[in-house]
Amino acid sequence: MFDLPVRKKKQRKYAAKFRKTLLDNGFHMAQYSVYYRLLDGKDSIEAMKKRIVTMLPNQGSIHILAITDKQYENIHVIENHERKAFPKTEQLVLF
Repeated sequence: MFDLPVRKKKQRKYAAKFRKTLLDNGFHMAQYSVYYRLLDGKDSIEAMKKRIVTMLPNQGSIHILAITDKQYENIHVIENHERKAFPKTEQLVLF
């Protein structure tokens, strides 16, 4: 999850580049500033955290949240008053 400044043209450019880099690294957009990626194990999570640090713009706030398979399975999505279950997956990193 992130909150990047976008008031100035240069800031918008850096924010767009950061989003594109996340997509290029296998992340999926859940919401405009919430992206997620499935990873397998703690070592993979730590390696991805280090990679994300190298991609960060100079300003803004980044939050990384790792959840287990079981926690991910218990997420419920409600769209148009219909409840949808998330598919079963491997380890998830959400930020």
